[in-house]
Amino acid sequence: MGKNLEHASDALPGKMPAMGKQTLAKRVREVLLALGGEAHRALVIEQVARSMGHDVRQIPDDLQEALIHSFEENWRDERRRATYGFHLPFGEGSHRWSVRPEPAMIH
Repeated sequence: MGKNLEHASDALPGKMPAMGKQTLAKRVREVLLALGGEAHRALVIEQVARSMGHDVRQIPDDLQEALIHSFEENWRDERRRATYGFHLPFGEGSHRWSVRPEPAMIH
């Protein structure tokens, strides 16, 4: 996870760094893989926020919402679900996220 990560200092105070939906999905995927492929979404959000330089005691609401939306949007779309390997092991409505280790492809 030590790849050129954006830090909170790159953005205006109190604002989430600008990034595309694919960037968020890739970050979620990287964190899930680092956590063994499966974790509660709160832990995933915390780890992504930490990698971006945020104080995990005060994760911005817009970042949390964007990460949840990114996962759900990619999980609901069959093609994108295959691309990122996102999976809900306990079904819809579960806060347990997982990822299959071999996605179809990531651009």
